[in-house]
Amino acid sequence: MQDIYINPFTDFGFKKLFGEEPHKDLLISFLNTLLPEKHQIENLHYSKNEYQGSTALDRKAIFDLHCTSASGERFIVELQKAKQNYFKDRSVYYSTFPIQEQAQRGDWDYQLAAVYTVGILDFVFDEDAKAHDLDVIHSVQLKNQHGNVFYDKLTFIYLTLPHFKKTLAQLDSQQDKWLYIFKHLHELHDIPTVLKDSIFLKVFAVAQIAKLSHQEQQAYEDSLKYYRDLKNVTDTAWEEGKLEGLEEGLQKGLEEGLLKGEQAGIGKAVLAMHRQGMSVDFIAATLNLPCDTVDYLISNNQ
Repeated sequence: MQDIYINPFTDFGFKKLFGEEPHKDLLISFLNTLLPEKHQIENLHYSKNEYQGSTALDRKAIFDLHCTSASGERFIVELQKAKQNYFKDRSVYYSTFPIQEQAQRGDWDYQLAAVYTVGILDFVFDEDAKAHDLDVIHSVQLKNQHGNVFYDKLTFIYLTLPHFKKTLAQLDSQQDKWLYIFKHLHELHDIPTVLKDSIFLKVFAVAQIAKLSHQEQQAYEDSLKYYRDLKNVTDTAWEEGKLEGLEEGLQKGLEEGLLKGEQAGIGKAVLAMHRQGMSVDFIAATLNLPCDTVDYLISNNQ
């Protein structure tokens, strides 16, 4: 009988693999493939701080972990399943919280520990249409006008997994293997030879659905259903050309624009999201539409 493994891009899967104390060695191994030698992690503890998830979009499309290494570095590790307006602004905003929490009362010289935001993205940046931006890993720091790093204690690392195309035969580093796990774990039915390192054997053991309790299996199925529904409707809405008719039409008049938007599939996407219980605010943010437009499309596509 073939084994079936959880999808790391579900909330349940991500938390099961990386958010539980007995499995934190998995998170440490993954992060160490992305970090410089000076910030390699030997141990870490999870923070109970919950800065994110303050909006409908955050709660439904993003799952995040907060942790601190034994030497004081702060890490935000977030899994983001759908595009979001002002994604970079949001990422920078939330990175300020682990900076501010280092403030000390009384005399303090303002010395800070490093802060890393690691974003695991199931989508690509809009500007990634450019050939030179097709990298899987994007490492971002504050630099001056000459391209020299001005401040090396604040780093954003984004993994655009749709760009990761390597096959099993092409995996030549621990980093490659982790990226492959994120993208393909749920598609595997046995353990490939190249992934039989001890750390990945543990991944497969933890991720095996048959070993989950009945309650965990139900929680995973619910999480998987939501992931699929969200991905389907957002992929439909963001597909190239789907928004073009609406945007062009709005310049000529709201009524004509709504008609073109509906013809392009926007009306159907809005209605599908609405039937899944998503709020008007969440739909508007996801599809980059005014709330009144979303209300109109819902009322006219019932």
